[in-house]
Amino acid sequence: MPVRVDLTQLLASAAGGRFPPADGGVTVVPQPSARDAGVVAFTAHSVVFTDEDPGWVRAALAALDCDPLAAAMHPRFLAALLERTSRAMDTIDLLTVAAPLPGDPPVRLRELTDPDHPRVRRALHHRDEVRVWSAGGGIVVLGRGVAGRWETAIEVDEDAQDRGLGRALATAARHLVPAGEHVWSQQAAGNARSVRAFQAAGFRPVAAEALMYLGS
Repeated sequence: MPVRVDLTQLLASAAGGRFPPADGGVTVVPQPSARDAGVVAFTAHSVVFTDEDPGWVRAALAALDCDPLAAAMHPRFLAALLERTSRAMDTIDLLTVAAPLPGDPPVRLRELTDPDHPRVRRALHHRDEVRVWSAGGGIVVLGRGVAGRWETAIEVDEDAQDRGLGRALATAARHLVPAGEHVWSQQAAGNARSVRAFQAAGFRPVAAEALMYLGS
């Protein structure tokens, strides 16, 4: 019998540098929670996490007239999955991950107990156990997201750009995550500032991710 895997296992393996086989295949796994569904596209292997019928998923992919390696991230498949699940999504993100770091963060942080920042409100929609810190012109958010993974996001004020604050905040997240836990972050592919900041802070690109959420 084939070994059953779930998204939590696949993400943990990817964080450790062990990826699905680059065989052009698609793995369909159940949603890790009612909140989270979507697609993670590793190199030449995609993972669709949904509670929809796997037979429907494979039929929808097979019906596409496109490169099989790109099928799971094809706009027509994503649109079909969104319609079938009555979900919404924002964009396809670059999914990155980093190991924790010991000691104190490289920037002085002040934890916010009642944040009202747009990025924070968005984090509360997608994550649990959310905590937020501010640091002279920027914030760093940490919480549990897809499949319980620790996720971080940063925001830097426009007048504080180009001073290395984004890199410092992204690095801070590696100090804030619990010991032994990797920390994940998504960056929109077009947000070059964010991509540069996270990679400078040691976050490794591992996949592309289309996260689908409930609501319009």
